[in-house]
Amino acid sequence: MTSANAPLPAARILPLDALPAEYRRSAIAIGNFDGMHRGHQALLEAARSEANAHRAPALLLTFEPHPRSVFRPETPLFRLTPVEAKARIAAAFGLDGIVVADFDQEFSKTSATDFVDEVLVRQLGISAAIIGHDFHFGHDRQGSPAFLAHEGVRCGFTMSVLGAVIDDHGAAFSSSRVRQALERGAIETANAELGYRWFVTGTVQHGDKRGRELGYPTANVRLPADCGLALGVYAVTLTRADGTVHDAVASYGRRPTFDNGAVLLEVHVFDFHEQLYDETVVVTFHAFLRPEARFDSIEALIEQMDRDSLDARRILATSGPGSALDQRLAMIAPPPRVAPGEPIR
Repeated sequence: MTSANAPLPAARILPLDALPAEYRRSAIAIGNFDGMHRGHQALLEAARSEANAHRAPALLLTFEPHPRSVFRPETPLFRLTPVEAKARIAAAFGLDGIVVADFDQEFSKTSATDFVDEVLVRQLGISAAIIGHDFHFGHDRQGSPAFLAHEGVRCGFTMSVLGAVIDDHGAAFSSSRVRQALERGAIETANAELGYRWFVTGTVQHGDKRGRELGYPTANVRLPADCGLALGVYAVTLTRADGTVHDAVASYGRRPTFDNGAVLLEVHVFDFHEQLYDETVVVTFHAFLRPEARFDSIEALIEQMDRDSLDARRILATSGPGSALDQRLAMIAPPPRVAPGEPIR
């Protein structure tokens, strides 16, 4: 266990249609930001820099649900960073808040000009906009970076366009690559792409207490149905709302030895005897240990769980504090969960 000082709050999650007055005239980074990977982080840094120059708040404007889930509801999208995860990462970059636009079919019909006039100028009153080079907006993606630059001159805000951020092999960082890595259990690859250790946030719920009977009590967290993480066993840490960090081993799967039921994240916290029910926790993924498997006997399962625990302890003992961003995230508390489709108020 790692002790911690009182954690800092995550960035405030703000509604677009009722933005508090103190957040107007902000410098704002705009995009979907699913993953908040290294490319996105350049936009967050630029927003903070612009905000400092303008002596203004630094905000992030994002869209919920992800536009792809509105346009292609038949194809669920593995969301890497729900809004509460974005709020923790935004705070780590010194942003003051996240503005969430409710994205639906009606909003998707907003023209590029109306997006500027109604959203950026009337509702937000921005002083600066920061976007990526491939960002387009408005109905049929009519709004381009060049269009937004022109509109900034018309409406009185500055505009910055950032180019692609590339890795050592010359490829741009992307959310798709992170999803693909997590879907095959390549945690180290995903974490390198992100620049921080991937984490999930959830509320601990009651389970069937089977783990306790096996000598491995677990904190059970149900992840969103669209989570595409590979089923298997992982070395993880669990962070409580008080900022304490605990080493753990976790199984994400259907429990094929027993009921082969709904997918659940079950976290066994080492050397821990307190209750976690109804707490919001952060589970951070350090390494993939093995795929999920069915065992012929309870004894064989327990023997494997013993090996998994030893492997996880060994990995976590040498994993270190992580990147500079990991270390900043360790100081930020998990915000309350926001259910999909729940309005931001």
